Amino acid sequence: MAVTHLNPESMHSSPAFSEGAVATGSRTVYVGGQNGNDASGVITGGLIPQTEQALRNVLTVLTDAGASQDNVVKLTIYLHADTDPQEAFAASEEVWGDHPVPVTVMMVAGFARPEALVEIDAIAVLD
Repeated sequence: MAVTHLNPESMHSSPAFSEGAVATGSRTVYVGGQNGNDASGVITGGLIPQTEQALRNVLTVLTDAGASQDNVVKLTIYLHADTDPQEAFAASEEVWGDHPVPVTVMMVAGFARPEALVEIDAIAVLD
């Protein structure tokens, strides 16, 4: 599997994300939307702990598929409209580290679980 991150010189460049990615010769893993729930299904805390847990949940699914965050080619992050995206970005750096991938962030009115403040899904590619 080969993943090439795209950051055209004619576009704004950010160290936090890539503008696109090309994956060749691979199987695809789709990680469904992960909230900040623990192993027992409980969601507690504010945006920072929920974002950190949601990302740990994404990483757990990837591991189960034989992948890692290095295989991720796209993240979608949904944040509750009453939250501060900068808090979520700071929290994501704690768990996700320096793995800039294409990302879409959307502010939404709410989630199926009213206590949820964030939901994150991912697409990854494997050999």
